[in-house]
Amino acid sequence: MEGTKRSNIKPGMLVRIVMKEDQRTGALTEGYVDRILTKSPRHPHGIKVRLETGEVGRVKEILEEE
Repeated sequence: MEGTKRSNIKPGMLVRIVMKEDQRTGALTEGYVDRILTKSPRHPHGIKVRLETGEVGRVKEILEEE
């Protein structure tokens, strides 16, 4: 599923994000979505979310469906 569409992402989903400081390396961080931060329905670089651990980044992969 696409991480660029807000409608695909729900709190509690397992995702992989790229944090701002990891954009150059492309290192992904895995975790569960706590909150969706992007207001628009789409974003070309991925929807920005906060994980339950407090880390913030853009969704690159959605690992499970509801």
